[in-house]
Amino acid sequence: PLYFLKAARDQLLDFVTRDKFKKAELYLLFSYKQIAMAQFLAKKGKNNLAISSLSKGEKYFLKITQVLTESKKQGSSPPSGFVEKLKLANSKHKEVAESLLKEIPQGASHLIVEIIKLNEEIKSQLEKI
Repeated sequence: PLYFLKAARDQLLDFVTRDKFKKAELYLLFSYKQIAMAQFLAKKGKNNLAISSLSKGEKYFLKITQVLTESKKQGSSPPSGFVEKLKLANSKHKEVAESLLKEIPQGASHLIVEIIKLNEEIKSQLEKI
């Protein structure tokens, strides 16, 4: 019921966070939340909301690669182990998406396939960082 307040809080945190690595960590947290929510919603049978949350989680994850690439161009590299943590999280996201693909009816499966493709794109971007 307080989703709108939580979304506003997340947008505010995004806006006020200026450090690139803190922003990347924040996006990772947002991504984790959306992926967990997708799993929860799928178990409740709310497939459209589950797909929406899964998509939002991947889009937050895509922002991480953009922030880190921008930061690298400015001459600073991510903290040690952070990229490995991102790779692990990315593989977990793919695992969740594939499990949802099995649970959700065939009519919506093309949306999850698109999300899996986005996940693969993110994976290739992580290899470049």
